[in-house]
Formats: sequence, structure tokens, C-alpha cells
Amino acid sequence: MTASEVRGPIGRPQYREWSGLFERLLAFGTESYPPKVRRRLRILNAAAGLMAVFSAIFALSYVIQDPDHYFWVIVINLALVAVAIVAPFLHRFHELAAPMLFGVAWFTALFLLVALLGRTAGIQLNFFIVAGAAFVVLGLERLPLVAFWILLAFVLHVTSWLVFDQADAVLYANRSFLNQLYLSAAFTSFCAMALIVYYAFAQAQRAEAETEGLLRNILPDSIVERLKARPGEVVADRVEEATILFADLKGFVPIAASLGAARTVAMLNELVTAFDRLAQEHGIEKIKTIGDAYMAAAGVPEPAADHALRSARFARAMLETVRVLATRFGIALNVRIGLASGPVMAGIIGTRKFTYDVWGDALNLAARLENSSEPGMIHVSPEVRAALADAYEFQSRGPIDIKGVGAVETSFLLAPRGRDATTAAA
Repeated sequence: MTASEVRGPIGRPQYREWSGLFERLLAFGTESYPPKVRRRLRILNAAAGLMAVFSAIFALSYVIQDPDHYFWVIVINLALVAVAIVAPFLHRFHELAAPMLFGVAWFTALFLLVALLGRTAGIQLNFFIVAGAAFVVLGLERLPLVAFWILLAFVLHVTSWLVFDQADAVLYANRSFLNQLYLSAAFTSFCAMALIVYYAFAQAQRAEAETEGLLRNILPDSIVERLKARPGEVVADRVEEATILFADLKGFVPIAASLGAARTVAMLNELVTAFDRLAQEHGIEKIKTIGDAYMAAAGVPEPAADHALRSARFARAMLETVRVLATRFGIALNVRIGLASGPVMAGIIGTRKFTYDVWGDALNLAARLENSSEPGMIHVSPEVRAALADAYEFQSRGPIDIKGVGAVETSFLLAPRGRDATTAAA
């Protein structure tokens, strides 16, 4: 490790190493549970860690003060340290095993400590931690159990205050030490509550970020924002001008048979990943993949005046990507592409495994153009050619009979001209 890795803003490698170790400790014993339960058990592990640290510090302070006089107080605190260490190992038995042990040990120890030291020591303040911790550790689906623990904590707190007057304390402590104990109890109560709630919120925010990230991989960003602002809204839009792209691999079935399952999946994954990256670069919205077919749209869901130009640049980049991948895998890989422009409708379809989909005449035409295209060529509708007449060269195919549409004057999009030609050459 270099000096720069250890120093400065810098010691990020070390920070990541310690952060990773901390995360592994918090996750100990939780791996077999679903994410929701795993988050709660991680919070419990964090609470157990806090209890172990604070109890060890308290035990040390009593040892320094008078180990013989405070022998049983030291034993109780060390017992709490042991329970805190053991608790994460109980996750393997049941998700409630550790919380139950933790709660019983915590309540018993606090009550005994108040009995030994009296209420002036303030140890009963720690019962307040349960009011918040019970919710985040046990979960809202166990409200009766949560209510039981909170009620028990309240009863024990009130009882310890009413019963254990300082004059009746088992162990004598001078005023100065009692003040120190009270400050320590108040400090640990506030710190424990703050840290548990902070960690619970951090876990919730992380889960929310993961969910939103997954959602943004399924739906366009603007649609996600609409759903967040108005949950349950029916998303159905009409877009007056958009360009639809269809692409698929020519002769994919024999290619897949020759590659085998593992290499076929690897090749398709690499290809689609590259297409996704290109789509983002060119401002294209990926709609779906079906096997070796790829569908995308420009001007959807957000209108774009240059939707046809974006699609043309994207399509040409796709051809180059396929060429490079074919060379790398040593296969005869070719893609056929169809482009069509026009009005479309778009929206979210379904409630389970839902998708953002597009439909309309332009989509049907793009699919037919792709199907009647040639390997390595971009087959475009008259609308696309008209929109790109000044930007690209075209080769006319003459009238083509398109199923469901009739005779259409289609073209192949060829080399760019003007600024696009300069960019392509560079």
C-alpha cells in the first residue's frame, strides 16, 4: 500500500476496508432471510453492538470505582456483553430468537441494576429506548408484540422509579458517583436511540434507492417521477411524432446452436448491454427485448424534434457494435434494422411484471421494415427518409408490399453527409 493510500481524503482504500468489515459484522447471521427481515436483523445486530460497547464501558467504570463493592453490577454488565455477542448467532434458528433473548436480558438487567443502585442512578432511562427500537426490530406486522414490549418497558420504568427509592438501594454510592451514573445513563439512552433510528432510516433509504433504481431500469425516468408524484395514476400518452426502431439478428437460431447455451447468453448479454449504453448516449428509450430482437423509440416519452436523427445515429452505431462483436466471437453475426416515424401511443401495461410499451401504426411498420430488411442494413419508412434527406444518403428499394399496410416506397439508410459524415469519419 502506498503512502497516498493511507493518507488524506484520501485514505479511501482503508475507509472502504473498514466500512466493508463493519457491514459484514452487521449482516452476520442474516444472509438466509428475505431483504425486509434482513434489514431488521441488521438493526438488531447494530443495537447488540451498542449494548456490548456501553455495557463493557460501564463494567470498566465500576471496576475502577470499587470492584468488590460493585461486584454484582459488574457481573450484570458483563452478562449483557455476552448476550450482545451471542444474539447474532441466534438468527440461524428463527428471526425472533435474538430479539426475544435481547429483550428479556435487557429488561432483567436494567431492573436489577436499578434495584442495586437506586433510581437516582438513572438507569431506568434506558427503558425509553424500547419505545423506538421495538418498531424497527420487530416490524409493523407484529404490532401486538411491539405493543407488549413497549407496555412492559413502561411498567418496568414506572415500577423501578416508584419502588427503588435511593434510601432503599442495595449498594451505597456517593452523590458524585450517582451524578456520573445518571449522566452516563442519559447519554447512552440518547445515543442508542439516535443511532438505532439513524441506522433504521439509513436502511430504509438504501432499500428505497434500490427499489427506485430497479424501477428506473424498467420505466423511463419521467414516468417514474410521474408515478412518484401521483401513485396509481394510469399512464397513457399520445405522442404525435416519434421514431420506432426494431432490430434482430439474422440467422440467430443456427448461431445459437453452434455457440451453445453459455456462449449464446454471454454474447446476447454483451450485445444488449452495448445497445443499452448506445441508447442512453443517443437519447433513445429502450422499450423491450424479445429473444434476439431489440425495440427502442426516440421522442418517447419526452418529445424530441430530432427523433429521426437520433434513431439513425443509434442504428448505425448498432451495426458497428454487431460487427465488432461478431469478430470477437468468431461468428457470422448480422443485424437487420427497421425505422419508422409517426404518431404513437405509450403507457404502462399490466400490474405484475408491468412494462412501459408503445403501440401504433409506426410501430407495426418498423417491425415489418425490419423483417423485410437485409443483413447489415437499415430499412426506413418514407417519413424517416424525408426527415433525414439532408443528413444521410439513401438507396431506394422501390415500392415494397408491407403486410397490413400495402405498397410503401422504402429505402436503405446509407452513409451520413454534412456534420454527421465528419463525426463518422472521426
